[in-house]
Amino acid sequence: MLPDTAASKVTAAHLSRRALLYIRQSSLKQVIHNTESAIRQYDLRGRATALGWAADQITVIGIDQGQSGASAADREGFQQLVAEVSLGRAGIVLGLECSRLARNNADWHQLLEICAHDRHPDLRRRRPL
Repeated sequence: MLPDTAASKVTAAHLSRRALLYIRQSSLKQVIHNTESAIRQYDLRGRATALGWAADQITVIGIDQGQSGASAADREGFQQLVAEVSLGRAGIVLGLECSRLARNNADWHQLLEICAHDRHPDLRRRRPL
């Protein structure tokens, strides 16, 4: 069950747009041997449905599997994600960890700024140390 605060941040306007789920592992070796990570990432579809998105409104972007997150330059999936958010087509962006989206602060902050401008809810889970 999700905390009431997470669900309360999601509005009808968010739900009218797509939920984008970004899937990435850094190397082909990880894709082949760390299947648990992939399973956990794909399981985030359940979080989107729990927040109110219909299954057909969830877009999984997994084209960057096996690519490093050091730069967005060669990651078609990340570029697609940023474009969809920029065009106002995303109601929420989901990823297992921030590092799955980008390891480069400039790329990460660009995405955060676009999300903030479009008033996407910040539902990041902060893990205790």
